[in-house]
Amino acid sequence: MHIQSLSPRYNRLWLRSRLFICGLSIILLSSLAAAKEPLDPEATLRVIVQANADRDLPTMSKYMSHDADAVGYTIDGHKYVGWTALEADMHTEFASVAKLELPITSLQFWHKGDIAWFAMELDYIRYLNPADMTQRMVMPLRETGVMERRDGTWTLVTWHESTRQPDTGMGTAVAAPDAIVRRVSDNPAPGANDVNLSGEWEVTEVEDNKKYIATLDAHGNGPYTWQGGQFSTTSFNDRRWQGTWKQTGNDREGAFEVVISEDSTEAKGIWWYVRVGTRDNIPPRQHGGTYQWKRLTPPPTTP
Repeated sequence: MHIQSLSPRYNRLWLRSRLFICGLSIILLSSLAAAKEPLDPEATLRVIVQANADRDLPTMSKYMSHDADAVGYTIDGHKYVGWTALEADMHTEFASVAKLELPITSLQFWHKGDIAWFAMELDYIRYLNPADMTQRMVMPLRETGVMERRDGTWTLVTWHESTRQPDTGMGTAVAAPDAIVRRVSDNPAPGANDVNLSGEWEVTEVEDNKKYIATLDAHGNGPYTWQGGQFSTTSFNDRRWQGTWKQTGNDREGAFEVVISEDSTEAKGIWWYVRVGTRDNIPPRQHGGTYQWKRLTPPPTTP
C-alpha cells in the first residue's frame, strides 16, 4: 500500500508515528552511547588501564591530558612533559609485545568537586613470545595520580609510578621497570660513549642453556625475566661492556663483562657471583659462567 492511496488524516497519523519512532530511536541510541562513557573518576581510570592492556591508544588518549605542561614520572626517573613523547613510547611498547595484562590489585580514590586523586597497585604483565604464552614478565607497580573533570569528562592529568614488593608464585619471572606502560622510546638518548644499548636482548647462560629476556634503556640498565633480575651497566669502553646484576627472587647478585660486536647486535663474555644470600665473600670472577647476548630488536638509529 502506498502513502498516496491513504486519506490525508491517515497520512498525518502515519508520519507522526514515524517521527515519534525515529525520535525515540535517537534518544535510545544517545542513551546507550552515554551509558558507555565512564561517569566517575574510578571508572575512567579503569577504562585507561584496560585500554593499556588492550593496546588501545586512541582510548587512552581520550582520557589522558594533552596539556603542554602535563607531567608524569616513571620509576627510572624519566619525566614526561606533554603527550607527544609519551604517545611515541606507547606505540613502541605496544608493537614490542604479543599481549599485555594489567590486573589492578588495589585501588583507593579520594574525590572533592572536580578533582580526584588515587593510589593504585597493579601488575604489568608482558608476553613477548606469541608462540609460547607461558613465558611472561610480571612488573609489580604502585601508582598515584590526579584526575580532573573537564566538560563532564574525567581526565588523568598527572601520575607518578614506583615499584612495589612483588607477590608471585614459583615459576613467574618478576621485573620492575617503568610502567602504566613500559616506556622505551624509538630513539632514546645515547648512553656512555654515545653507545645506545636500549632494546630487547636475549641473554643465554651457555653452560646451563638458560635463556631470558632483558629490556634495557640507552645506558644499559633494566630488568630481565629471571628471578626478578636487574642489569646495571657500570662502564662501556671500546666495545667492552661491564656491569652488575641482581636477582631479588633468589637473593643473589654479581657482575658481568662482555664484548659487543661492531654492529651492536650481539655480545659475548662472562658473568660471576659476588653474593649468594648472606654469603658475600665470594672471590670475583671465580664462580660464574659464560654469557651470550643477542638483540631481539634492531639497534637504535642515530638521530
